[in-house]
Amino acid sequence: MESVPALLLGTVVLRPYVFIFLLVYLIGCSLHLGLKRALIFCAAGYALTWLSEYSSIHTGFPYGWYRYIDSTSARELWVLGVPFMDSLSYVFLAYASYSLALLVLCPAIGHRGMWYMLETRETRGSLAARILGALFMVYLDIIIDPVALQGEKWFLGRLYEYPGGGVYFGIPVSNFAGWALVGFLLVWLIQWIDTRLEGKKDVVGYGYPSRYLIGPGLYLGIAGFNIFMAFFIGEYNTAWSSLFIFLLPAVLVFSIVKMRLAGPEDAGAIDAHRRDFPDARVPVSARQ
Repeated sequence: MESVPALLLGTVVLRPYVFIFLLVYLIGCSLHLGLKRALIFCAAGYALTWLSEYSSIHTGFPYGWYRYIDSTSARELWVLGVPFMDSLSYVFLAYASYSLALLVLCPAIGHRGMWYMLETRETRGSLAARILGALFMVYLDIIIDPVALQGEKWFLGRLYEYPGGGVYFGIPVSNFAGWALVGFLLVWLIQWIDTRLEGKKDVVGYGYPSRYLIGPGLYLGIAGFNIFMAFFIGEYNTAWSSLFIFLLPAVLVFSIVKMRLAGPEDAGAIDAHRRDFPDARVPVSARQ
């Protein structure tokens, strides 16, 4: 039997793409929210997701009945019947979805071709961010799950199955309902951690105006990777469906932010942002 460190190393070697996305998350979330927040959410988000998956494979809640196919437990880390990397993936999926929700909800200003988001603590902790973040997570799963279900056709491997099948490329509607619920809870968890650490020392990238775009960029990268894999393995119906589904929110998000950038700078939004984040370096184009 392999040791836990050996299995963890095997997980990194077997699933390098997961850890590339995780590294982007750690950089982006640390610069955006803070290093402590990024690390705490990584652990707490993993625990919440693992519980949801463990529950579902034993009770059918919240994702519906599915089962993991144990073909790699001798080469990568599994935790009581759940692949370690699978639950870990939800962490960066949740942050990417949450940061995209904030991109939609917050006023923005442009500076040297970059978007600078005028966040406030109220918007960060809002119910709207929670709901929109959960919705964006479901959009990601609509793209990810059909490709992952065909894992034997690419380097993911045959990892899991839905014994009862499903209406969407073999996936039941209950799975998407579960993602909506867990996504809502994960974003709520990010917000709770952020609030609990308010006023406490943390390492935040206030000097990097582009920090707000790393999360949305991660979201785009994850979606693009899975759409590419669908084309690569010849699942063209899945690939084209995912592409057209993804285009709608992508165009809407881009249009919303572009309209805000085209308008006059909101002095009240700039002042509110500076009040909540006095260490942030607002671009010089903003009202002094």
